[in-house]
Amino acid sequence: MRKRMSNALLRAKATLMNPSGDQMTGWLIVVLIVVVVGAVFMTLYQGSITQIWNSIVSKITNLLN
Repeated sequence: MRKRMSNALLRAKATLMNPSGDQMTGWLIVVLIVVVVGAVFMTLYQGSITQIWNSIVSKITNLLN
């Protein structure tokens, strides 16, 4: 999966750097990649993120009390 992501990023970079290419398409590809990677990250690490967030919130509420 990392190789596919790397290849996609390289193609997006080549599209953005190519003056004759459509830069809007390149930016849309980059945004799509960021959204997909973010969704995968959130799915895989949702429990850890929730636990960290809850500990941060509890520390803040303890400081305010």
